[in-house]
Amino acid sequence: MNLRLSEEYKGFGDVASGLRVYVDQLKGKSGNFEEYVHQIEEIQKQVTEFEAVISVLDKYVSLLESEVKFMYPRSSTRTRTRTSTILLNQILVFVCLY
Repeated sequence: MNLRLSEEYKGFGDVASGLRVYVDQLKGKSGNFEEYVHQIEEIQKQVTEFEAVISVLDKYVSLLESEVKFMYPRSSTRTRTRTSTILLNQILVFVCLY
């Protein structure tokens, strides 16, 4: 009976040893995933910041558009084109400063 129990416990030891190796492999793999998770979190942060910049730019463009419409209520196509060019230049300056 002791021999039988000894063999059974030896089998449990082998299983435990195999599980330890498996857990170590999983830890190694999860370490690789942590790097990717960190990269994804950084990308999410950048996207959030970019969305904030876009929101500010959108408000700024709306403000400029309303000012242009107020200053040139009935402008010709040529004036509108010139005004659009000025507006785009102002937007580019704003983006560069931000």
